[in-house]
Formats: sequence, structure tokens, C-alpha cells
Amino acid sequence: MTVTWRHLPAPAREIAVSAEEAVAAARTRDTAAYEPAVARLAATDRAGLVLGAVVRLLLEETNPDGLAGDDVRRVLERCVRGAAQWRADVDPHVVLVLLASALGVYDPGDDDAPPDPAAIARHAPLLVADLLAASGRPLDGYLDAAFAEVARTELHD
Repeated sequence: MTVTWRHLPAPAREIAVSAEEAVAAARTRDTAAYEPAVARLAATDRAGLVLGAVVRLLLEETNPDGLAGDDVRRVLERCVRGAAQWRADVDPHVVLVLLASALGVYDPGDDDAPPDPAAIARHAPLLVADLLAASGRPLDGYLDAAFAEVARTELHD
């Protein structure tokens, strides 16, 4: 039997459910559903870690030959332009931080204005929704893989 996030403890399931709701709302541009889902996500400990892993997995899959600066810029521009059509508060800096963090090249100590967890929670579903649209796949498998990756990392640390 394959273990999915649905078999994980309640805190992990809360991250997954909140992420699914926020990403679904982002994909359909449903502001009324997005706000409460993002609020739940922001209140959930370690959601940023899981969504960062989802972003990294999606970036790897949609760029199997690796990512160059132009690829990152393309993702950033596509995500911000798409989100700006329905989210006036989209911040390109926060999306860039999400991308750089997922790629392991972001150091908050080098950032004059690192985004707070609420900003990360507001923007991560926008980026995930954009990357899912590019991949053509559902979120579930990426959540499963992200939780497995986080568990492996914690086991080895």
C-alpha cells in the first residue's frame, strides 16, 4: 500500500488540505475561497516547507534539463502576470523568494526585506497553481512526494 498525505498525522493533513484549497482557488481565480484557504495555510506550522518542496518538484519536472536564469525569469513573469489579473497584491519579490528558496539559493540574511510567513502563504499557492498548469498534473502526487521528502530530510538530520 502506498502511503499518501491522507494517512499522515492531523497537522500534516491540515497543511495538505489548506494547500489544496488555496491552490484550487488560485487555479479558478476564486478570491472568496482563496482568502480563507490562505489564512488557514498561514496559520499552519511548516506549510512553507512543504510548499517549497512542491515548487522544487514541479520545477524539476517541468525543466528536466535543468533551470537557467531565463527559465526562472520565465516562470516568475508568467506567474506574476497571471496572478496580477485577479490579485492586485501579488508581489514579484515574494514569488522570486519562493523560487530561489525552492532551488536552495535564497539566504534571508542577504535580503533587506524578507517576506513574512503570511506573504509566503499568500503567494505560494499562486506559484504552485502556475506550475501545475504548466505540468498538466494534479497537486496530490506532488504533496505526497513533498511530505515524503520532508520526512526523509528530518530522519537524516
